[in-house]
Amino acid sequence: MSTPKANPEFDIIVYGATGYTGRLVAEYLDQHYGNGQDGPKWAMAGRSQEKLEAVRDEIGAPADTPLVVANADDPADLEAMCNRTKVVITTVGPYQLYGDNLVAACVKTGTDYADLSGEPAWMAEKIAQHEADAKKSGARICFSSGFDSIPFDLGVMMTQKTAKERFGKPAPRIRGRVRAMAGTFSGGTAASLGATMKAAAKNPKIINVLRDPFALAPGFDGPSQPSGMVPAYEKDLDKWAAPFVMAPINTKNVHRTNFLLGHPYGEDFVYDEMMLTSPGEAGKAAANAVAEMMKNPFGAKPPKPGEGPSKEERENGFYDVLFVAEMGDGTSFHYGVKGKYDPGYGSTSRMIAETGIALTQSDAPGGIGTPGSFLGEALVKRLEEHANLTFAAES
Repeated sequence: MSTPKANPEFDIIVYGATGYTGRLVAEYLDQHYGNGQDGPKWAMAGRSQEKLEAVRDEIGAPADTPLVVANADDPADLEAMCNRTKVVITTVGPYQLYGDNLVAACVKTGTDYADLSGEPAWMAEKIAQHEADAKKSGARICFSSGFDSIPFDLGVMMTQKTAKERFGKPAPRIRGRVRAMAGTFSGGTAASLGATMKAAAKNPKIINVLRDPFALAPGFDGPSQPSGMVPAYEKDLDKWAAPFVMAPINTKNVHRTNFLLGHPYGEDFVYDEMMLTSPGEAGKAAANAVAEMMKNPFGAKPPKPGEGPSKEERENGFYDVLFVAEMGDGTSFHYGVKGKYDPGYGSTSRMIAETGIALTQSDAPGGIGTPGSFLGEALVKRLEEHANLTFAAES
């Protein structure tokens, strides 16, 4: 195994910078930090020099912005790229189709890695294959560093911090509830779900991984968890709750963070996620409609990877997530996480960029983890200061 790299050429390489989300990450780094003055030294990477040059010019980055050509199908190419940087941020999904070689290269070279994976079966496979070697090489492989699952992973972490400050113990039960959201899911999310369903049709064992809330906590079998798939009226909120399409990945990441940190939320922790509609019959009808839509969440014409909303649509988007902490004795409190910008693109590109920067400043040991387990409150602080997220107790 490699020893940690001394003084690599770059802090961050954005791999997939010619794709829709990748170019947003590069644009954010350029506009928010410049390149290497007071912020990270970074480069754009992809498989085509010509396309990289075109995107560099389109986003208005300086002509001397470093460009790295690397082919996702060529392990030697990827290893050479990894040896030049501390962190690789990759937006090249679905990761189960295009991510294997890059994860292996990062593990081998001791390079930190952040992606936008919402693919639990692939993630479970990578944990089994690479976790021991990542610990040896010092590589920190950080999955799910965008809207899935940062607001939820870190939201639960901060809710539990509040519970311990107020009550001296973690909440045994938290409900994550999306109160409001404006924006779109990415084409990459749709493609990832499609690839997962195709893989499950060929390998029925994948269905068991998707159903298991502790699939990313190997060797641990916690308490029964609510499915979140059946609409329900929540009396304390006076609203109907409907299934939430990101819940199957977010809940697994929340449980993985708890597992990796030694169960600070407790080994009996129960967590689920749903979307809130409204009270009364209208809310019930809306919740049932969402439940029906979950059978085909992206419709007949899902967004394609590389496609996305306009700048105006991205900037007008937002999300608002409520966490209801139930302390077990009838007391409860509310905690909120809110984000500006479209969740699937505008906010996600900022979140993964800040995850990459936080990894360059972290002394967490190597392994395969989550933004919560590797970065925790340091990432919360970065997101509040730079990425227009807020984390706050509400009651």
